[in-house]
Amino acid sequence: MGDSAWMIYGANGYTGRLVAAEAVRQGLAPILAGRNAHEVERIAAELSLPARTFDLADPLASRAALAGVTVVAHCAGPFSATSAPMIEACLASASHYVDITGEIAVFEQARAYDLLAREAALVICPGVGFDVIPTDCVAACLKQALPDASHLALGFDTGSGLSPGTAKTSVEGLRLGGQVRRDGERVRVPLGYRQRRIDFGRGEKNAVTIPWGDVATAYYSTSIPNIEVYLPAPPAAALGMRLVDPLRGLLGGAAAQKWLKGQVDKRVRGPDQATRERLRTWVWGEARNAAGETRTARLETANGYEVTVHGVLLAVRHLLAYNGPGGYRTPSLLFGERCVEQLPGSGRIRIA
Repeated sequence: MGDSAWMIYGANGYTGRLVAAEAVRQGLAPILAGRNAHEVERIAAELSLPARTFDLADPLASRAALAGVTVVAHCAGPFSATSAPMIEACLASASHYVDITGEIAVFEQARAYDLLAREAALVICPGVGFDVIPTDCVAACLKQALPDASHLALGFDTGSGLSPGTAKTSVEGLRLGGQVRRDGERVRVPLGYRQRRIDFGRGEKNAVTIPWGDVATAYYSTSIPNIEVYLPAPPAAALGMRLVDPLRGLLGGAAAQKWLKGQVDKRVRGPDQATRERLRTWVWGEARNAAGETRTARLETANGYEVTVHGVLLAVRHLLAYNGPGGYRTPSLLFGERCVEQLPGSGRIRIA
């Protein structure tokens, strides 16, 4: 297969199928993979692509399946369970690793492989989708605009809808509560910890802190020690988050998690193409230094799933031609602080 072989693992999932279809439209020929042989082979046959079936729970099979693969685009969540075994398989097989996670713990877990990746001259770059390319780029551009920034706030306003995988990740996240970065350390806080009014790009809205991936990644991209991430939420919804917070232990129990994920399987299908084309995303960021100076950034992008599909393909193309050093990277560090502007449907990052 030569040095240009690459793989989509989880090709039978909602996002994996979208990436595979767009790859074919762009003239690329990934290997489709996953553990569900019937579904993976069916999709591969429809797209006239090669298929491989293996379970990440089997390290030897995983390593063998990655033979000759230069880049793995890992799209099979929940990444809290699947990221580490795939990274280890990539390290054993000399394959670069990218994924579409948005989970803080998964970013931190991936960064723990930095030294091994450096020694192997392989890149580990989680979060090459909507989580976290747009916000990571905004963070990096704000750091350039205000180099001595001590505080960073990021956020986005979207109507993208949820895929089944994203919905299940959200269910898992209920037990973890909120997170922010304070003085360089990740700190657990209640759900709905802080509210403020923000104009994300289409009028001021009430917003609330959420435990988004940038609590990990933006710190590594910018070294700014205090970071919060916001999502629009009516005051009543924010209050509801605070009221639910004491029940996190119950919601995180095995029985509650099983029931909630069962509801996802029954009710969540992911947005269709027309919905994805109609619903866009507005990204916002604010940096502040000790003297009280601020810089504000805004960016409009396509729907989150469209950003993810094209972000994965941007990452794959970059790494297929890559000959730089290995190690853990964030998207802005690997592809440049304005790489989001290369994605279809994305505007420019504007800083005031």
